[in-house]
Amino acid sequence: MTLFYALAFAVVFILVMCLMPLALRFAHKFDITDKPTERKKHKSPMPLTGGLAMFVAFAVGFLGFVIYRDFVPMLVILIGAAMLVGVGMVDDFAKSRSREFPVWPRLLVHVGAATVAFAGGVRFTGFFNYFTGEYLYLPIVLQFILTVLWIVGLVTVFNFMDGLDGLSGLLALVAGTTFFVVAVFMGQPESAFLSVVFIGAVAGFLRYNLPPAKVYMGDSGAYLLGFVLAAISLQGAFKQATIVSLLIPMLAMGVPIFDTILVVVRRLLAHKPAHIADSTDITHIHYRLLKRGLSPKFAVLLIVLVSTCLSLTSIILLLTFQ
Repeated sequence: MTLFYALAFAVVFILVMCLMPLALRFAHKFDITDKPTERKKHKSPMPLTGGLAMFVAFAVGFLGFVIYRDFVPMLVILIGAAMLVGVGMVDDFAKSRSREFPVWPRLLVHVGAATVAFAGGVRFTGFFNYFTGEYLYLPIVLQFILTVLWIVGLVTVFNFMDGLDGLSGLLALVAGTTFFVVAVFMGQPESAFLSVVFIGAVAGFLRYNLPPAKVYMGDSGAYLLGFVLAAISLQGAFKQATIVSLLIPMLAMGVPIFDTILVVVRRLLAHKPAHIADSTDITHIHYRLLKRGLSPKFAVLLIVLVSTCLSLTSIILLLTFQ
């Protein structure tokens, strides 16, 4: 099995590396680029098509190594990811023209992708009752609400964290690796293959996105990261529904989750829209670290180090109490 995991990773990683130059040419040809502004300090327009290359490679690896293992739930994951990458590309195209794609159509697609996942069985169903030793199924309406909130929330979280070169990708890589280890330990090959294909796509992208970045993932890439990680957790750790397994995704993605919660609360208290950043917005952890004098590279390293420690803590808890 280890050989197949390595093969899946290698195929997707190499494919991303091959696709990225094409994605860069596509971005420059159609001017799908992020222009420098007061808030965005890069010196020249940056291609926003990294997410598209990631998705194509992920889809190929998905079809080759994942989908046949559990067809319906896995198929809806690919469909939902395609929906989000599509609306993300529309958003990236609008931003490259200095326009803002309205939030409500985006949110509608986010909820739609989560609904597709839920309909296909990718959902939070309940948890074990330790007093009775039985599995407690939640009412279907509550299952739907929690699943949609989790998926849409993580899509938003990783979009918010895409503020420094390599940051969102590295956080996703740490979380994906954690989910892979957990899936192998729990005997969940579907989630393990899904995780390793995801890791390969992100690792290949990071080759072009680590400082100094040659390409950005754009909203399409950020949406892809959040959605796939949400799906992996619902198909993997959350299926066990024990106290420890419920903590694993929270810890593995603890930095972006809690940072986003803090940012939203601060923006609401300051009477600002929760979903829109501006030139004075320094509430995200990476902006606050930069304000304190850290270099962008060191800020990314520090945040990823904290995230890695939290992920290792989740694995230790799993090995100790599961």
